[in-house]
Amino acid sequence: MKIQNIPFTTTDWTTIVPTEHPGETGKAFWRTLQFGDIRIRMVEYTPGYKADHWCTKGHIILVLAGELITRVQNGSEVVLTSGMSYQVQDEGEAHRSETITGAKLFIVD
Repeated sequence: MKIQNIPFTTTDWTTIVPTEHPGETGKAFWRTLQFGDIRIRMVEYTPGYKADHWCTKGHIILVLAGELITRVQNGSEVVLTSGMSYQVQDEGEAHRSETITGAKLFIVD
């Protein structure tokens, strides 16, 4: 990733209006900034959220609060708690996220 054409700025994430994205169960609320090809998001999953698709997009995901379960299409899974992250490349392992308790994430993709 080459980061360019982004001036030094600060972001008050509470001022960005969230968009609602329903999952197979539960909901995700995204607060999104877009800088060219780089998308930066603060995402909150409601308790019981389960993604409705397998994703092959590359991400850097940091769990800020709660617990995130990410299943990889090969059958493995990881459980991340506050302060943990995962990284995956574009067109890498297909993955699908869910949470029992809810989670708050910071995502760059």
